[in-house]
Amino acid sequence: MKTIKTGKVIAMLCLLLSMSTFVKAQATIDQMVKEWERAKAYTKEYLDAMPESGYALKPTAEMRSFAEQMLHLTDANYGFSSIATGEKSPVGQGESEKATDKSKANVTQLVMAGYDYVISSLKKMTPEKMAEKTMMFNRFEMTKEMVFMKVFEHQTHHRGQSTVYIRLAGVKPPQEKLF
Repeated sequence: MKTIKTGKVIAMLCLLLSMSTFVKAQATIDQMVKEWERAKAYTKEYLDAMPESGYALKPTAEMRSFAEQMLHLTDANYGFSSIATGEKSPVGQGESEKATDKSKANVTQLVMAGYDYVISSLKKMTPEKMAEKTMMFNRFEMTKEMVFMKVFEHQTHHRGQSTVYIRLAGVKPPQEKLF
C-alpha cells in the first residue's frame, strides 16, 4: 500500500516538475519574442534617425554603406531563423544586401520585414523544438534556441556599428534601449 502511494507521489512530483519546466521554457520563448520586438523598435529608431542622404554613407571605401549594414543584418535575421525553424527562408542568402533600391523607405521596409520574420518564427517554436540540435554553416552544432541567441547577437553587433555611421552623418543616434 505504501509503495503505491509513494509511486503516485513520485509520479505527481515528476508531472509537476515537467509542467514547471515546460512553463519556464515557454516563458523563455515569450521573453525572447519581447526582446526581438524591442530590438525591432530600436533598429527602427536607427533607420529613422539616419537622413536619406546617409543611407549611402560609407566610413571607408571598403566598408558597407549604412543601408548595406542594415540589409546585412536583415539577411542574417532571415537565414538564422530559417535554420532554427527548418523552414525555407523567403529571402535568399545575401539577397537583401544586394537590393538595388537602397532608399530609406525601401531599406526600412526590408529591415522591418526581417524582424517580423524572426518574431513570427519564434512564435512557432515550442520548448521541445528550441532544445533540438541543428548545424550552423555545416560547422557548429547548437540548439535552435542558441541559433536565435546568435542572430540576436549579430543584429545587435551590426546595429551598434551603425552608431558610427549616424554620427558621421552629423546626427545624434537614438538613446540606448535596453528595456
